[in-house]
Amino acid sequence: MMSSSAVVSQKQESTFVPMLIIGILFFIFGFVTWLNGSLIPFLKIVCELNEFQALFVTFAFYIAYTFMALPSAMILKRTGYKSGMVIGLVVMAVGALLFIPAAQTSHYALFLAALFILGTGLTLLQTASNPYIVCIGPRESAAMRISVMGLVNKAAGIVVPILFTAWVLTGMDQFDDAVLAALAESERASRLAELSSRLVLPYIYMAIALLGLAAFVKFSPLAELRLEEEAEQVEDKLGILAFPQVILGALALFMYVGVEVIAGDTIGLYGRSLGVAHFGSLTSYTMSFMVLGYILGVVAIPKFLSQERALLMSALLGLVFTAGVMFGSASSDAISSLLFGWLGIPTVPNTVMFLALLGFANALVWPAIWPLALEGLGKYTGTGSALLIMGIAGGALLPLAYGHFSSVSDDPQMAYWVMIPCYIFILFYALRGHKLRQW
Repeated sequence: MMSSSAVVSQKQESTFVPMLIIGILFFIFGFVTWLNGSLIPFLKIVCELNEFQALFVTFAFYIAYTFMALPSAMILKRTGYKSGMVIGLVVMAVGALLFIPAAQTSHYALFLAALFILGTGLTLLQTASNPYIVCIGPRESAAMRISVMGLVNKAAGIVVPILFTAWVLTGMDQFDDAVLAALAESERASRLAELSSRLVLPYIYMAIALLGLAAFVKFSPLAELRLEEEAEQVEDKLGILAFPQVILGALALFMYVGVEVIAGDTIGLYGRSLGVAHFGSLTSYTMSFMVLGYILGVVAIPKFLSQERALLMSALLGLVFTAGVMFGSASSDAISSLLFGWLGIPTVPNTVMFLALLGFANALVWPAIWPLALEGLGKYTGTGSALLIMGIAGGALLPLAYGHFSSVSDDPQMAYWVMIPCYIFILFYALRGHKLRQW
């Protein structure tokens, strides 16, 4: 746990340079994370997968957080935080390079291994860089810096699907399921191999960029972070189980990360099933609404909106928008036309727009749960924080549940019911769960 005496090892006259460096890293977080939304429908075509199989993309990526969080902490203890960032970037570059043989062979297991390595590097990178957000400036402005980093992260989520669509997903009409089914086996294999090979050059550039960024961080003026040891040690690691607010908070984060990933990473898959031509860029719609949600949080919390009410509002909007996904029209684009038509942005069916609007509903859940869950933990705060991080596993498991029900029922629209119990639990936590102090 980071104590109040956490310091940077040398004085800095301005926070601009470290904010710039950490901001670049947070952009990388968003770029790599939200690229999955475009990769899922792409790999579904290339590797000839069903929805359940395609969503192992999110499983391979997010499960790395669960397995690598504690090892990352051990690595940072030995190497230091700045060197940890460099190592994380190098590991991510290795994952990017593994995409090259994966794309050349169209072997799905190789793609998943590459995604796990990317997630591993990203886990180390995030574990190393997050403490800087608090330590590089005054404590009273830390919330502002965290919000800025969140906006940078989600801005990358807007940009990357657009770039991926422009670079990789051009001429996708020749890879329509009906077109591919009509081809001879050899011709279909040849076309899919050509499509898969489109990933080679982008991931070579990604690896070069990551290695260049690693060198930049290595030789940057970013000071080493030095955290003083806690004066008070935790005698009983199981003592955290006595705090309902953090146990339930971890479950709420599990639900939240799951629905966030479903909203951001399955929208392209769902859009393609409805015949949306620009399905590869649909994650940008979800991320755009998340950015609006972050802006609302920066402006309204706590002056106009308490953390509890923000979480309550998020849960209720999540339920409303999920109902819109399930029961909305897949043939009308009235909502999209109203919101985007005047901007010249391509419209989408109403049910897809409701899925994108979940980005707005989800934006304030993470910022609201953390302070509510950690309240009153005292010396157990560090253990509670680690427990909350484990909630990221929801991004690995819940999308698979959606993929399973979508494949079994052959109705991707109604399969979104898996989000309903998640938002109900978040609603419970907002109303009562965070107030509990004993079981």
